[in-house]
Amino acid sequence: MRHSPSSLETCPSVKNILLLDSEGKRVAVKYYTDDWPVLSAKLAFEKSVFVKTQKASSGAEAEIVMFDGQIVVYKFIQDLHFFVTGGDEDNELILASVLQGFADAIDIILRNNVDKRTALENLDLILLCLDEIVDGGIVLETEGSVIAEKVLAHGAEGATSIAEQTIVQALTTAREHFAKSLLM
Repeated sequence: MRHSPSSLETCPSVKNILLLDSEGKRVAVKYYTDDWPVLSAKLAFEKSVFVKTQKASSGAEAEIVMFDGQIVVYKFIQDLHFFVTGGDEDNELILASVLQGFADAIDIILRNNVDKRTALENLDLILLCLDEIVDGGIVLETEGSVIAEKVLAHGAEGATSIAEQTIVQALTTAREHFAKSLLM
């Protein structure tokens, strides 16, 4: 189905989703517009956003700031800084729901161990998570549990749910221990 340009303009959209560490360095980022056409522009934007929000004490709730004609919604969890950027005409509540869905999905995927080391070890799942949330700037899903479920369904074990993945991991561990006991 082809969309006319005007119908796409009414869809909820985002310009980028950034996951930075506590020093402002990239963990996972995804840009959906050409507002930052080259890498140096993207890195400069990330640094500016990080510096602008660094002194804030973002807790469990998302914070909103206007920055360079963009709406930036952000929150911090441990040593990770989550950002979602939209244009000044975008709805802050939609951007906040994208941010919350991303943070919730990461929390589920990383099993409540949301920190830089664990995030880097599971970077493939985090990037899949971004793909499940937004496609080409258009918001697809904002419910963290649904996002995590879809991402984990693509996981290496081929499990179709979080519960099944846990069972698969338990059986794999049991099989390994049994195999070791036979070899001893």
